[in-house]
Amino acid sequence: MDKFSYSVSFFLVLHVLCAGAFDVSPIPFRKGFTNLFGESNIVRAADDRSVQLHLNQFTGTFDFIYNLYAGSGFKSSDLYNHGFFSAKIKLPSDYTAGIVVAFYTTNGDIFRKNHDELDFEFLGNIRGKAWRFQTNMYGNGSTDRGREERYYLWFDPSKEFHRYSILWTTNKIIFYIDNVPIREMIRSEAMGADFPSKPMGLYATIWDGSDWATSGGKYRANYKYAPFVAEFTDLVLHGCTSDPLEEVIDTGCDEKDSQLATADYANITRKQRLAMKRFRSKYVYYSYCYDTVRYPVPPPECEVDPAEMRRYKGNGRLKFDKFHRRTYRRRGETFKAKRYDQNEDDED
Repeated sequence: MDKFSYSVSFFLVLHVLCAGAFDVSPIPFRKGFTNLFGESNIVRAADDRSVQLHLNQFTGTFDFIYNLYAGSGFKSSDLYNHGFFSAKIKLPSDYTAGIVVAFYTTNGDIFRKNHDELDFEFLGNIRGKAWRFQTNMYGNGSTDRGREERYYLWFDPSKEFHRYSILWTTNKIIFYIDNVPIREMIRSEAMGADFPSKPMGLYATIWDGSDWATSGGKYRANYKYAPFVAEFTDLVLHGCTSDPLEEVIDTGCDEKDSQLATADYANITRKQRLAMKRFRSKYVYYSYCYDTVRYPVPPPECEVDPAEMRRYKGNGRLKFDKFHRRTYRRRGETFKAKRYDQNEDDED
C-alpha cells in the first residue's frame, strides 16, 4: 500500500492507542449557534443536534461584493475567551474537487486588521486520491505569518462521522481528529502577539474554492454532483463567553481557563503522543517550520530537528512528494470564506 492509499492498519493502531472519548457535552444548535450565510441551504435536524450545510449551483455563484464564491455557513452565537470547540463532521461524497469545508475559530468580523484564527480546512477531493486538509494559526492579524501545515487523512471522511476538535488555552493549542492529537503548539514568550489572545467564535462553512483548493485550481467544482453536503453533529462549545468590547474583564473566565487546562483533552497522554508522532511522520506533507522560502529564520515556536529537516525541501514540501507550484494571495477582509496566503499543491 503506498502513502496515498487509506491506511486501515494505521487507522486501527491510532484508535487502539487513543481509545476512549473526551468528557464533553454536545449542545443543541439553537442554544449555541446562529446562521451565518446561505440560510436556505442550512438544514437542521428535527432534534436540533445536527445540521447540514449545502452548496449547489444557486449558492455557488460568484459574489462580486466579497470577491469570492459564496456557500453556506453557521457560527457560534457568542465569542469565547479560550475554549474547546468540537464537532463530528461528515464531508461531501463523490467528486468534490474545488469544494472547501472549514471548521475554525476566528474574530475576523470584529478585528478586521488584527484578527486571530485557528483552522481545520478540507480541500476537496478527486476519486481515488487520499483526502487532503490543513490546519493553520493566525495571531493578531499576522496573515503573512500563517502557521500552516498540510496533511493526508488516513480514512475517507465522507463515509462516516469523525470528531474534529480545537483546544485553545492561555498557553497551548491542540488540534485533534477523534482522540488523536495531530498538532500541538505551545505558547512561547518569543511569539508575542502571534499567539491568539482575543476572544473568538466558532465557524463552519462550505464554499466553492475552485480557484485554488484542489491542486492549485487544476480541478474545479463540477455542479452536476451537487448538492455538496457537509454534515455536523454533536457540536461542543466549552469555554468562557466573552465580549471583546467590554472594558471590564470577567474574572470568572480565570476559573474556566483553569478547568480547560486540567481537562482530559488538554493533556496528551504518552499513548496519544506516540500516536501523534506516528501520524506526523506518515501524513504531514507540508510544514511551515521547514519552509525556508517563507521563513528564512524559523518562527520561534518551531523545534527544528536536523534529521527531520532532511526530509523536506526548502519550500517545506517533502522531498519525495510531487513537485508543486506555490503562489500567494492577500487575504480578503471577510470571514465568510477563507482566502488567505495559500494554494493547494499541483499534482499529476
